[in-house]
Amino acid sequence: MTGAGARDKKTRVAVDCMGADRGPEAAVRGALEGSGQTGVEVILVGDGDLLRREVRAAGSVEARFEIAHASQVVEMDESPAAAIRRKKDSSIVRAVRLVRDGEADVVVSGGNTGAVMAAATLLLGRLGPVERPAIAVPFPARGGDTILLDAGANVDCRPVHLVQFAVMGSVYAARVLGKRDPGVGILSIGAEESKGNELTKETYQLLSSADLRFLGNVEGRDIFSGEVDVVVCDGFVGNAILKSCEGIGEMLESFVREEMTRGLRTKLAAVLAREAFRNLWKRVDYAERGGATLLGVKKGCIICHGNSSAKAVRNAVRLAGNFVSGGVNGEIETRLERTSRGDMGREG
Repeated sequence: MTGAGARDKKTRVAVDCMGADRGPEAAVRGALEGSGQTGVEVILVGDGDLLRREVRAAGSVEARFEIAHASQVVEMDESPAAAIRRKKDSSIVRAVRLVRDGEADVVVSGGNTGAVMAAATLLLGRLGPVERPAIAVPFPARGGDTILLDAGANVDCRPVHLVQFAVMGSVYAARVLGKRDPGVGILSIGAEESKGNELTKETYQLLSSADLRFLGNVEGRDIFSGEVDVVVCDGFVGNAILKSCEGIGEMLESFVREEMTRGLRTKLAAVLAREAFRNLWKRVDYAERGGATLLGVKKGCIICHGNSSAKAVRNAVRLAGNFVSGGVNGEIETRLERTSRGDMGREG
């Protein structure tokens, strides 16, 4: 590896700079900005010559960075498992190996999501008693973000998996989002205990005696109400919700743009309301949150949107630093070990 800045005990983030939709330019610029703003050290992973050119173009002098060369790239349309096996020197695998080998604490990638999950699970391994790692995605809500998991890592789940998701999500909401005693709900088709399928009903019974603040069943609209901090579901449902919300957001943005440019009066109104629209977009923009977190693997793994801008990568680096400083994995392991022993009662 090559780079700038002496090593110390600061958090180190391996940033996969290849394979995302916007190419290495956005990843490098965002990683350097994130390092400069937070003080964490970044390791830029990818084609060394290309990354050095992007670093020079970014003109960053405050960032603490190194460059780790990777000769291969996993493309978005490749089979994750096959790509991980065939492309052992890909930027995704190289970045995850840096974390596994202790050269970095967290990996950040906007590349092939399946490949990132596969590499993290296979190379880092599951954390303690975790049976299934899960993707935790922040959704904008009244009074702060709501965490939903699983957002796509596990299509088929058993009740014990949802219980573990609830514990991991509760720890994450407390340690990273600063939620005090987070409230957890199961996504269902009604608030009553009797509503839902066998998975949600059995999970309800287990969570009723779990070491967390269980709020019972919640409906889809409750994700945005601010009344619940963590929502658990299987990955099939969670991913469908995530993609639906992305589509709704894009549709509403296009509708607003059309209406605000329809005539002279609406154009004037748009100018007058510019600050309000800017603040609104900041509250709902995924780039402000950086990315989703793969919970349940050793070390840390932040998965960015494939079309992430430099701002999104910058905030993903910030999120990675908060994940480490919050001691998330240590607390998850402690809580899940207590749960697996059958000590499900809430501590007073």
